Amino acid sequence: MDRAQKQELISSLKDVFSSTGVVVIAHYSGLTVAEITNLRTKMREAGGSFKVAKNRLAKLALQGSHYESIADLLTGPTAIGYSDDPVAAPKVLANFAKANDKLIILGGGMGATALDAAGVKALAALPSLDELRSRLLATIQTPATRIAGVVQAPAGQLARVFGAYAKSEEAA
Repeated sequence: MDRAQKQELISSLKDVFSSTGVVVIAHYSGLTVAEITNLRTKMREAGGSFKVAKNRLAKLALQGSHYESIADLLTGPTAIGYSDDPVAAPKVLANFAKANDKLIILGGGMGATALDAAGVKALAALPSLDELRSRLLATIQTPATRIAGVVQAPAGQLARVFGAYAKSEEAA
C-alpha cells in the first residue's frame, strides 16, 4: 500500500467517523473469509458496514473525531463495524458473536461516549429504529380504533331500536 492509498483510506475512515452514529471495535482472528463475507452481508442488510483496517491508519483517522477515546481498543487483529442507526451495528455484531465465538467485541463508541463490550451488548438489546417506529404507530392507532368503535356503537344501537319499532308496528 503506497502513501496515496494510505491517505485515501485515512480520509475515508475520517468521513465514516464524522458521519456515523455508532462504531464497534471487534477482534476477528480465526474467522474465515466466508464468515467475514456473511457478516458483511448481514451488516449491509441492517444498514451498516464492517471493515478491516490497519490499526495505525485507523488511529490516525480517529484523531479529531468524536470517537478519539476508543483509539486504545485498536490493538491486534481488529475490525470496525459502524452504522447510522445506533442499534443496527451492535445488534448484528452481538448476534454474530453469539453464534461464532471467534468474533470478540471489544467496545465502541456512540457519539462522544465510549462504550465497553457490555455497553455495546446493551445497545444490541434495544429495539431498532424501525421497531420503535412501528410500536409508536401502533400506540397512536390503538386509541383511534377505540374512538371509532365508541362512535359507531350508539349509531348501531339507534339502528337496532328503530328496527325493533318498525317490526313492532308491522306486527300490530
